[in-house]
Amino acid sequence: MPLFEIETSSHILITWADDEAAAREVVRDAFPSDDVIRMTKRPRNTWVISKGALGLTTTSLDPCSIARECLSKSSGDKVHAIRLYMHETGSDLERARKVIESNMVMGW
Repeated sequence: MPLFEIETSSHILITWADDEAAAREVVRDAFPSDDVIRMTKRPRNTWVISKGALGLTTTSLDPCSIARECLSKSSGDKVHAIRLYMHETGSDLERARKVIESNMVMGW
């Protein structure tokens, strides 16, 4: 079963579906008010997030462990964790936000 990447007006979905019509039905069921902007059938049935695309490959520090530590210290408060990460690493706001949010999604 192919893996589809579907961008809507409000979401990005990754789903398995038999074909494009079935993938569109997944969107209609989950987010009936969203419009499909882009749909891509992935060449393989694996989804990969590039650390390079997130700007996480140019550091000698492990951004994930630092982010998890900041999230722990902040009791999961995203804004506070971002501030802590900026303080710990010297990162700018955008980079700190990306790292913290990425780790929140992973279930720090």
